[in-house]
Amino acid sequence: MRNSRRLSATIALLFLAALGLGAQQITRIAVVDLGKIIIAYSRDAAVLHDYEAKKASIQLEIDSMSTEIKALKARKAEADKAKDAQASARLESDIAKRTDAYRVFVRSKQEELDVEAGKINASDSFMQLVYSNIQSVAETEGYSLVLNLRSADSVMSAVLWYSPMIDITDKVIAAMLGKAR
Repeated sequence: MRNSRRLSATIALLFLAALGLGAQQITRIAVVDLGKIIIAYSRDAAVLHDYEAKKASIQLEIDSMSTEIKALKARKAEADKAKDAQASARLESDIAKRTDAYRVFVRSKQEELDVEAGKINASDSFMQLVYSNIQSVAETEGYSLVLNLRSADSVMSAVLWYSPMIDITDKVIAAMLGKAR
């Protein structure tokens, strides 16, 4: 009798534990198009657009400089192969100068972009407003993670596929417009 009660109690505990495990929340993920929110709401959208355009222009210059250095290295390899010491030394010097100029350019342009980004963030608490609204919508809707659908820093998005059902962009915009009134 005592063993059957223990067995029944053990089975009941295991059953309750299994129910508890089954009741754990499944992680829900949402995506948001941050660019669309900025365009839809920000009074500084033009400033942010200009910043992104400047960033893209600088990246084109960096890519161009890098391509030139690679071409010089290829020419130097050809000069080395042809055993043309004079041309090789001249190209080596040119490569060193351009590489130094490249490093200085990248460093200075990154500092410029950092200063501009700081001004944008300091002049407007817009991004804080965006993030607090994303958090609010995500918590209300039961999402554990929200990803930016489109990355401004790369051609390809970090999100390769998503269901439109998890896109909360319009809900964030609506929440922001509702608070602005």
